[in-house]
Order: sequence, then structure tokens, then C-alpha cells
Amino acid sequence: MSELKAEVDPAEVGFAADRLRRVDDNFARYVDDGLLPGWLLTVSRHGKLAYVASYGHRDKEAGLEVTSDTLWRIYSMTKPVTSVAAMMLYEQGRFELTDPVARFIPSFKDLRVFTGGSDQRPVTVPATEPMRIWHLLTHTSGLTYGFHRQHPVDAMHRAAGFDLDSKPTMNLEESCDVWASLPLLFQPGAEWNYSVATDVLGRVVEVASGQRLDEFFAQRIFGPLGMTDTGFQAQPGDVSRLAALYGRDLKGKAARMERAGRAFTRPPVMLSGGGGLVSTAADYNRFLRMLLATPDSPAGELDGVRLLSPRTVAYMGRNHLPGNQDLATFGRPLNAESPQAGTGFGLGFAVVLDPAAGKSVCSAGELSWGGAASTAFWIDPAEELTATFFTQLIPSSSYPIRSQFRQLVYQALL
Repeated sequence: MSELKAEVDPAEVGFAADRLRRVDDNFARYVDDGLLPGWLLTVSRHGKLAYVASYGHRDKEAGLEVTSDTLWRIYSMTKPVTSVAAMMLYEQGRFELTDPVARFIPSFKDLRVFTGGSDQRPVTVPATEPMRIWHLLTHTSGLTYGFHRQHPVDAMHRAAGFDLDSKPTMNLEESCDVWASLPLLFQPGAEWNYSVATDVLGRVVEVASGQRLDEFFAQRIFGPLGMTDTGFQAQPGDVSRLAALYGRDLKGKAARMERAGRAFTRPPVMLSGGGGLVSTAADYNRFLRMLLATPDSPAGELDGVRLLSPRTVAYMGRNHLPGNQDLATFGRPLNAESPQAGTGFGLGFAVVLDPAAGKSVCSAGELSWGGAASTAFWIDPAEELTATFFTQLIPSSSYPIRSQFRQLVYQALL
């Protein structure tokens, strides 16, 4: 179990400790008002953990407080892990970013694209080019999520059994074949749309490596980085550490989601590279530190263990949307895990292009993402800063947690 405690005084790495406590005061009100059950946050700079704070309960009904070893469902914060796994295989020459997905998943060979009609009677045309690996990494594949509820193809995904609260009945290989049988929203590479693309990427990792996704993660990422509490379920002896999952009741208060929360206490039917992991703040902090370059450690390495080359990490952090466009101009108008104006997308992360356009105090080049239960992280290479926020409230769009967390951390940076 990784230890979670501050390694330096905030002042040693350029923070005002009294101003950092404004973060605590702000989010304590969320708990006191019944909007969040509890939370834990970390702030690191120059590769050193400078601030750890927590408040409230991991399980309100049982009266269990948030502790440093609390397990959290990180949902889409799984996506950067899967993206790193894919790029590790890229570095081994197992594929090129321009390779068709069908090279690894044959059912993706003859794709169709939705052009009209309804979910019951769709009108489609053939895809004009193959879906490629880089399309999966950048969410430009034309795939979607059933829970968006924005498009007839979303409804087709729900009808096939894929929704946020659906109980999976198919494994990853079978799920990919179903997704390949459904129409795409648009021609591959033509737009950005948040989707099951990273789950498909997880299957590519399996085929390219010859290992199940959980085995690859454990042997190639979690074990080497010392992420001893991260996996696709809370182990039987650790279930008591798993935070309860909450949604919102009719009054906007946090209300327990018992059935959905239990899903992470047993082995999953489908290994979701897009949203299936549970982790601790200590473990995820180690993952982010591996990605951050500091004077003591180049990007891609942690404590002498190298997963990726610094050049690969830098390439992942570039905006890969055509013409250096942002999500506001190239993306579908729906709630994402990031502001869309002034934000592009790299290979597995949102990338800040213009902080002024995004109306957020941060740095150009910042990498970030979040999860469905309101968890969030960012990496600021310019300031050598990482930050994480953990709670368990669905949906992540309930409150401006991420934007407030940013402004409160940066105002404390002197």
C-alpha cells in the first residue's frame, strides 16, 4: 500500500499554505450542505507531494470517514492508463498510429456511418476510410456512448445493452464486435466525440500484447510503479475501504447508488479500459508523477522505472485535433470532462491550448481528465504541478468542482 502524506512543506515548492486551505474551506461546504459525501485531494509540485486534505465520509450511512487509503471508482481516469499501455506497445513496434483498428479487431473492417433516419431505421453509408489507432486515442473514431442521449446512434448503443447503469453481459471482445456492428456518428477523423473508443483501444492492447488487459496493467504498469491498490475491482479484503457511490436526489442532495456501487466489488464481465478501475489517491499520484518531467526525473519514469520515453510522453501531450482546433470547434456539443473552448485533445488527455479562451487560470500545455463520479486530475508541465480530486458523485457535471479546484490551487501558487 502506497503511503499518502505530504513530503515537503508547501512553502518549499512555492505555495502559500494559508491560501491552500481555501480549497478545504470551499469543498467542506459541499459536504456540510449535503451535496457531496466526502472528498480527498492532493497537490504536488516538482515531483513532491505538498498538500493532502480530506473531509467527510467515504460511506455516510455507515459513518465511515474518508481515509488516505480509501478506494475510489475512477471511471474515465482509467483512460490515460489504457492510453499509456497502448503507447508502451507502440514503442515496441507492435503497431503504428495509422494502422487500421481492423488489423487487431477484424469486425471493424466494414464500418457504416449514420447519415439520417432514426435509431429504428437508420440510413447509413460505408466509411470512406478505416478507423485507425490514433482515432481511438483522440476520440475521433466516430464511436459514441449510449449515455449521451444526443443522437439516434446513442440510442442504438443503449438498446444493445450499453448504458452507464447497465449490467455488462458481454466480455470486451464480444462488446467490441457489437460496437463495430453499429453505425458510426461520423466518418473516422471528421469530428471529436467522447466514446467507447478507449474500451476498443483496451482490446487492441490485449490483441497486440497477447495478454488480458488486467494482466497487462498489473504486470507492465501497476507492479512496476508500485500501484498496489489499483485494479478492476476492490479485492474482498479491501471492500471496506471502497467509498460508497452517490447520485443526486430530487432536492440535489447526495443519495446512495447501491446497485451501481456494488459492481466494483466483484470481477467484471468486461474489462473496461475506458472506465473500469478502482484506485487510491496515492496510487494515482504515482501514475501522474511518472508522466511529469522534473529536474530529478524525466517524463515517463518514476523511481528508476521507465514506462515510456520522454519524447513519447511529450507527443501524447500535443493537440492531435486537425488544424490545432479546440473541442468547441471540432467536438460535439455535449458535456465532457473538460471545458471545450481553448482545449484540444492529445493521445489520451485533454490539452489546454489557450487558458484565456477556456476562462480558467492554468497553463498552456496542461493535461487533464476526470471520471463520471466527479474525480479529476491535471498535470501542468510548465509549473511541474499535478493535482487530484477524489469523491464519488454521479454525474460529474453536477457542480463546478473541477473549475473551482483549479482556481483555488493556482491562487495559492506564489
